Amino acid sequence: MKREILINSDPHETRIAILENKALAELLVERSDRRRRVGDIYKGRVNAVLPGMQAAFVDIGLPKTAFLHVSDLVESLVDYDDMDDAPFDEDEDVEREFKQTVKIEDHLEKGQEILVQMTKEAIGTKGPRVSAQVSLPGRYLVLMPGADHVGISRRIDERGERQRLKKLIKSLKPAKAGLIVRTAGEGKSKRHFNSDVRFLTKLWRRIESKASKARAPVLLHRDMELVAGLIRDIFTEDVHRIVIDSKRNHRQILSYVKSFSPELKDRVKLYTGKTPIFDYYGLEAEIEKAMNRKIWLKKGGYITVDQTEALVAIDVNTGRYVGRKNQEETALKTNLEAAREIARQLRLRDVGGIIVVDFIDMEEESNRKAVIDEFRARLRKDRARTKAFQISELGLVEMTRQRERPSLLHYFSEECPTCGGVGRVLSLESMSMRMERVLKRASVELGEKKLQLRVSPAVAVFLLEKRGPRLEQLEKRLGIEVDVVDDPSLGREDFKLILRRGHRDVTSQFDV
Repeated sequence: MKREILINSDPHETRIAILENKALAELLVERSDRRRRVGDIYKGRVNAVLPGMQAAFVDIGLPKTAFLHVSDLVESLVDYDDMDDAPFDEDEDVEREFKQTVKIEDHLEKGQEILVQMTKEAIGTKGPRVSAQVSLPGRYLVLMPGADHVGISRRIDERGERQRLKKLIKSLKPAKAGLIVRTAGEGKSKRHFNSDVRFLTKLWRRIESKASKARAPVLLHRDMELVAGLIRDIFTEDVHRIVIDSKRNHRQILSYVKSFSPELKDRVKLYTGKTPIFDYYGLEAEIEKAMNRKIWLKKGGYITVDQTEALVAIDVNTGRYVGRKNQEETALKTNLEAAREIARQLRLRDVGGIIVVDFIDMEEESNRKAVIDEFRARLRKDRARTKAFQISELGLVEMTRQRERPSLLHYFSEECPTCGGVGRVLSLESMSMRMERVLKRASVELGEKKLQLRVSPAVAVFLLEKRGPRLEQLEKRLGIEVDVVDDPSLGREDFKLILRRGHRDVTSQFDV
């Protein structure tokens, strides 16, 4: 598989596209006013300890208070052996599987100062999540201060190499600190790991020194910016090249690569074309599609992606594809194609948390197994940790995907001010009925005969053209006069009710 990284750098926004066989697989975005904070280390102050939730809320100096669960508090609770290639434990099921052996109230109290690291950014109404198990990622290793473990990335699966690395790392492990070998460490020598250990232990001493002098809440250590962090984490021999359109960032990346992997420096290229880099590689249209709810498949089927606060629901449909032999074969082919595209879309959209996929129902067990096997095989390409369960009798697959930050949809968009996030608005027929009920109530409660009803232009046209006679009958029956006025500033479901005498706005009495 040919992997490429394209970087579009702008003073206000940096976008990174990861291509696999020339197809867009991941998109990472960071804006100057919304810098990513995962990996940052803070000295925080405990605001509250909640024994009923076995959690605490910690003030780290951000608008939203951070959440700390007991499973992220005590180092001995986490099994670092065979840990995945990541700076910290990212298993979404930690809390569910955690056996209560430690009580948070025995370790924390209100007002206490504590060192924490952000593991998940604020998403929606939830504040950021933090861990007291601080970890520092390097190029080949992750240093775990206070731990006493040696682990190897799960992505290094060759038995002999795992044994070699574990033996080598044990000889380098600092006192009172654990080490995890990252995927990039596969095949590396003691020299590579030794330089990482020296750098990371010096960094930790600086953080400890700063923490001893600072008063909470305060930021102690800021993790690398998006571009540098990505180069550190995934730029290995399997990346064919990196192309960047900024001279300044090109020099910085080249300097960084020369320091740890000089053999890769020739793969760092500067884009000098006049056409914007993402347009030149045909990515802008793909990025726009990543915001769409419906994604068409090549054979004519399609999938829909609906994101809610609690979970993400993905539905698979045959669409225009009718197959050739029978319904079972049509369902199988559509599901297999959908499984591949869903795995890609999860990465591209950076969708995380609980995900439910509704595949088309299949009768044969062998077909269901083929679909889930294909789905899991595609998910293994994902850098985020995923866990997919078997297809149920209803054709549903429940899965989880590691979530550190808001999805691209939430990053690029905001809640619709008209529908409030529902995704639908009242029909014109429903709005006209609503206005009739409002007028009936107003005639009784206000005792006024002359009213002005201000509504959106679309509703005004419907009331006057389609419901004109009905509105006249209502006026006669109630003994009132209604002046319908279109107001472009109002949304589809908004209205204003005003008394024509005195021009008093009485909307609040009837807006439900």
